[in-house]
Amino acid sequence: GAMLGVAGTILQRLTGNEMASPEVLGISAGATFGVAIALFAVAPGFVGQFAFAAVGAITVLAVILLSSRRSNFAPERVLLAGIALSAMVDAVVGVLSSTGDPRAILLMRWISGSTYMVDGRTATMELAIGAVLIAIALSARRWLDILPLGPAPASAVGIPLARSRLALFGLAGLMTAAATLTVGPLSFVGLMGPHLAREAGLKRALPQMMGAAFIGGGLMVLADLIGRTAVAPYQIPAGLVTALIGAPCLMFLLGKRR
Repeated sequence: GAMLGVAGTILQRLTGNEMASPEVLGISAGATFGVAIALFAVAPGFVGQFAFAAVGAITVLAVILLSSRRSNFAPERVLLAGIALSAMVDAVVGVLSSTGDPRAILLMRWISGSTYMVDGRTATMELAIGAVLIAIALSARRWLDILPLGPAPASAVGIPLARSRLALFGLAGLMTAAATLTVGPLSFVGLMGPHLAREAGLKRALPQMMGAAFIGGGLMVLADLIGRTAVAPYQIPAGLVTALIGAPCLMFLLGKRR
């Protein structure tokens, strides 16, 4: 949740689009495609599925960045490439899910954003990865304060446009991939974290990223708690709970703005 919140902050500040979120990059779709291939073509265990998901996420990120290289990784080109790849991969996964194969049930459970298969070792690894990637993101606060002003001011103060955009998009992609590989493609956490941090008055890059990290992590824990207790002994995947809570909250915030 914290990584998705920080990744969402990076994307929204880079693109100037308040609706930008980690899943828009298509990284989540790439990881989902990797899991689908693992289930339907190879059928490995959890470690193998994790590896296939990692390969899928990294492949999609590489294709997006390569296709945007000639435009110096312009934010709108990166997002458009991510949307196109995400739509294509989602269509393939949808076809596999509709075959009636019993393995599609496992795929659908993972797509819904489930924490069922997360054990202590996985959580510890995720914590370590998140701490490193978020620390790197916080160190890039100067870039995130200046790049939204436009190419001319950024170049004037010596910020290399192509390399800084590549590094920030790559960092957002890595955080999205790390979160997706563990609990599946979550919606609204990476979108709501930056919004709520901004509503709390955190405008500059460093405080907004820190606020989005705490809010994103809190939303994830709250969604998981509600999913485990609301209809006990049955459980609702955390991803579905975040969508059910996040969509009305987002509509309320949009309606509140003039």
